[in-house]
Amino acid sequence: MSFRLYDTATREVRDFAPLEEGKAGIYVCGLTVQSEPHVGHVRSAVNFDVLRRWLAASGYDVTFIRNVTDIDDKILAKAEEQGRPWFNIAYTMRLELDRALAAINVQPPTYEPGATGHIPEIVELIAELVAKGHAYAAEDGSGDVYFDVRSWPSYGELTRQRVDEMEAAEDADPRGKRDPRDFALWKGHKKETEPATAAWPSPWGPGRPGWHIECSAMAGKYLGPAFDIHGGGVDLRFPHHENEQAQSRAAGRPFASYWMHNAWITTAGEKMSKSLGNSLLVPVVLERVRGIELRYYMVSAHYRSTVEFSHEALDEAASAFRRIESFLERAGGADVAAQVPDAFAAAMDDDLGTPAAIAVLHDTVRHGNSVLAADPAAAVEVAASVRAMLAVLGLDPADPSWPGTGGNDERLLEVVDRLVGGLLEQRAQARAARDFATADAIRDRIKAAGIDIEDTPDGPTWHVAEEG
Repeated sequence: MSFRLYDTATREVRDFAPLEEGKAGIYVCGLTVQSEPHVGHVRSAVNFDVLRRWLAASGYDVTFIRNVTDIDDKILAKAEEQGRPWFNIAYTMRLELDRALAAINVQPPTYEPGATGHIPEIVELIAELVAKGHAYAAEDGSGDVYFDVRSWPSYGELTRQRVDEMEAAEDADPRGKRDPRDFALWKGHKKETEPATAAWPSPWGPGRPGWHIECSAMAGKYLGPAFDIHGGGVDLRFPHHENEQAQSRAAGRPFASYWMHNAWITTAGEKMSKSLGNSLLVPVVLERVRGIELRYYMVSAHYRSTVEFSHEALDEAASAFRRIESFLERAGGADVAAQVPDAFAAAMDDDLGTPAAIAVLHDTVRHGNSVLAADPAAAVEVAASVRAMLAVLGLDPADPSWPGTGGNDERLLEVVDRLVGGLLEQRAQARAARDFATADAIRDRIKAAGIDIEDTPDGPTWHVAEEG
């Protein structure tokens, strides 16, 4: 059985047929780093981490891109509210996100681009849309640039909506728009209310990218004009993913072949979010259960099923996982089996059917317990099969990536290297634009974190500064 997935665009389960045989390109919309991540945030990361692991286990060479939005209206508003530089908030919250994802064993993506590191690609894409007649600069002197939804007849096809039935886009001042549904590609700098560091040069004047255009530009840079799977939370289908698809295809890029969306984690029937005040921050939840138990709780539900969060359900999931661990401990040192059971593979191939896969896992554990006393050698073989299934789900207790297993130093270094590399890229772009004040500010931030930079003919390098 080949892997089949529910394509949100066609609203049917389809066989996965990658553009290039044996390879899979995946782009997942990550978070806007404006606040601490909660359980609802990280569910998407866990779901698509399972997708990535299963495709890799099935023999695909996976390129997995997950972005972060590190410049945004919300980030600027929070910076003003707290009296902090916007880039300090974005950087600090990105570190919090990395810690939260590492705590639940979400693998680092192949690359994790940030919007501020890809301004040239964003500007280039906007210019293409303007040249093709699908975007226009506002005539009100704001410096804003909008996508003209009426110019693209297929606008609305992802979510099956007609333009006249859509609400107005609320991402910019409507006075400069031809149609209230037109959405912002570029936001002109507001000198009176926004810091100078929150603007980059463009043909339309200084400003910053709109939310939707950044993902189209970054997906194109790292996966090409056409790629296999685009994913994210179901709340991103409209307007974010609808707008991504429209602007990308209007520019002549085929974009994603399949769309996958995970459902929410809710509390009291409402989407878990900071604005509702009902969020559960990951570090707080991890005071109650271990990271591996929280991950098991999220993996046990199908990615398209809404999960109503409760501490009781979380405790039950933790107990269920500890029964699996108990069997592995009593069975002894089993290596990971080469293959998972056929029933487990069939469940995973059926649109990542993790509930059915978990059922196979528990059936296997029950069988292992039944043979443990009479045939220890057979129990070891069963344990190897159990570990193979757990590895696919990111739940193998022996995985060195889990905290306390001794394998975190290398992972932490990888995380730091990605973060510092992103800052160095921003610094290089600032220097290229002769914005030396911003470049120096970035250098000072890196130095304040205890890291020394050395500029070499081959580019900047970094190392942790010696104490004293």
